[in-house]
Amino acid sequence: MPLTPNRDVFITCAVTGSGSSQDKSPHVPRSPEQIAASAIDAAKAGAAVVHCHVREPDTGVPSRRLELYREVTERIRESDVDVVLNLTAGMGGDMVFGGDESPLPLNDAGTDMIGASARVAHIKECLPEICTLDCGTMNFAEADYVMTNTPGMLRAMGRMMTECGVKPEIEAFDTGHLWLAKQLVHEGVLDSPALVQLCMGIPWGAPDDLNTFMAMVNNVPDDWTFSAFSIGRNEMPYVAASVLAGGNVRVGLEDNLYLERGVLATNAQLVERAATVIENLGSRVIGQAEVRKQLNLQKRAPLSA
Repeated sequence: MPLTPNRDVFITCAVTGSGSSQDKSPHVPRSPEQIAASAIDAAKAGAAVVHCHVREPDTGVPSRRLELYREVTERIRESDVDVVLNLTAGMGGDMVFGGDESPLPLNDAGTDMIGASARVAHIKECLPEICTLDCGTMNFAEADYVMTNTPGMLRAMGRMMTECGVKPEIEAFDTGHLWLAKQLVHEGVLDSPALVQLCMGIPWGAPDDLNTFMAMVNNVPDDWTFSAFSIGRNEMPYVAASVLAGGNVRVGLEDNLYLERGVLATNAQLVERAATVIENLGSRVIGQAEVRKQLNLQKRAPLSA
């Protein structure tokens, strides 16, 4: 099949994530002030969208405290830099079993299972333009951890997102997640055309070989908008792969800590490197206004306005 590169590409920066990376690089932001500042720097470097998790400021461990999301949102919106805000809604679906010989009861230290309303409470409060919807359940690399998103939970969360005017970014970690996403659009839970992020190379979802990637791309409806990323050393190669396949790109410290071997990166540096790759392919990096028009987003006023 012939290549149909995307000539107008937007960059999403995944600013901090919810992994255990906070002690592996001094550039991984922890506090709301640091997360907002890193997001703003990424926007100045060319990111049209910033994807934000929050962390406990003292320890850097992942958090879902509403007040932290609110502070990040306020700081970004009150700055003099315009950027599309994308907040995660992935927290609260963590199930850790007790072990291979005694899976129940669940491990209380790692399990964090809450209801649909609680998982989107910060979305309703902060009203980002975009929020993520992890469209399926999967095993992760950890021995007994399962990311849990049942069809019933996703229908409930998806309806709440749609009703409050926030566009879900469907996170697809495997082909079955795209199958379910298309069903949710068919049922009217999610609006069409949809936005999807292809999450490649995350154990044990879709591997990031190009055959699997193109199988994912070919399962995205023609009128949907897609972006893609891989993690670690394959972050930048997937910038090129996604553009060549007709998509947009995501980079950031959630997915990769290094600019090159042995050199720790900042979010802004990763965005700058991605922009260079995009432009060297003959494409153009587009900004916030064009993304809003393409995705039919409504710019939000600061929460204190």
